[in-house]
Amino acid sequence: MSQALTTLSEDEQMFKEAILSFADSEIRPLVEEMDESEQLNKELLPKLFEMGIMGVELPENHGGTGGSFFMSILAVEALATVDPAISVLVDVQNTLVNNVFMNFANKEVQDKYMPMLASNKVGCYCLTEPNSGSDAFALETQAKEDGDDYVLNGSKIFITNAMEAEIFVVFANINPELGYKGITGFVCDKSMPGLSIGKKEKKLGIRASSTCEVIFKDVRVPKKNIVGELGKGYKIAIETLNEGRIGIGAQMVGLAQGALDGAIKYASERSQFGKPIGKFQGIQFQIAEMATKLEAARLMVYNAARLKDAGKPFVKEAAMCKLFSSEAAEEIASLSLEIYGGYGFIKEFPAEKFYRDAKIGKLYEGTSNMQKSTIYKILEKR
Repeated sequence: MSQALTTLSEDEQMFKEAILSFADSEIRPLVEEMDESEQLNKELLPKLFEMGIMGVELPENHGGTGGSFFMSILAVEALATVDPAISVLVDVQNTLVNNVFMNFANKEVQDKYMPMLASNKVGCYCLTEPNSGSDAFALETQAKEDGDDYVLNGSKIFITNAMEAEIFVVFANINPELGYKGITGFVCDKSMPGLSIGKKEKKLGIRASSTCEVIFKDVRVPKKNIVGELGKGYKIAIETLNEGRIGIGAQMVGLAQGALDGAIKYASERSQFGKPIGKFQGIQFQIAEMATKLEAARLMVYNAARLKDAGKPFVKEAAMCKLFSSEAAEEIASLSLEIYGGYGFIKEFPAEKFYRDAKIGKLYEGTSNMQKSTIYKILEKR
């Protein structure tokens, strides 16, 4: 078994507390309005950049915070205690988009885009297509060589941050006959002719997070904007998604913490039969079980993130933490709603939103069944 590397340093604890404070003061007052309108409050985005949490791992010489992957996970977790929709915006920026630029882009592309991603530009990660979900490499978007450019044609769906994004990491196939070995990564600007945002999805949860179709019609991308090697985009996708799963695990942990905190508070305030409902053993046992599963999920997420930062194998742990934390979050959010009773079913209290938001954890960045498949394949090789 992997060693649990989970203790927070003083600096990490201070960083997490600063994000929690920011979320409470700057995001909490906007949560209901953003959920109802199904869009991000425009005044919030600059504040996220000012906090330095849109470029946690980006190096300081490019305007980033220069922090660790673990710190980005702490930020995602802390934000999710208040609004998982804002949490996933930050998660995609850090664990997917910034990750691609730091580890696979050439210096020219890094020098151009990384300062933007650290200071004022949102990025998105364009992989999923109508016929390419769990089978992530069945891509139909094509990139054909034409002089100094590649010309992209196709469409992507369910793209997080698409409405706010100005920088697009796009996976397309330069030679469909080669199958997944033709997949290549490109960087596109929103200003490129032929790139457009299509349908915005209306969702059950995380509604302030934009989820849209992205359309490419004869989009000319300079060859210098290729990330990684030609035909090696599938490796980039695999590696970034492995880290992204830890981010989703952190989001689910934060969500579960927010739901649990609300349930504990309500149980101490709501009285029935002459005493707070938290004095009844039935409620106490439920809360104890919720807290225990949350702690287990958090330790799994932290351990996976520590292993990644330490340069040790972490793919199994990433899949496990994503699987377990998403299941735990859904259960904790459901039990929290039940503790509120009828009030949990109405929008005046936060329980129903956490419950709606929790469901996505089992679906994106690899369904629960895909995580189980990954875990088994690794165990099978032993």
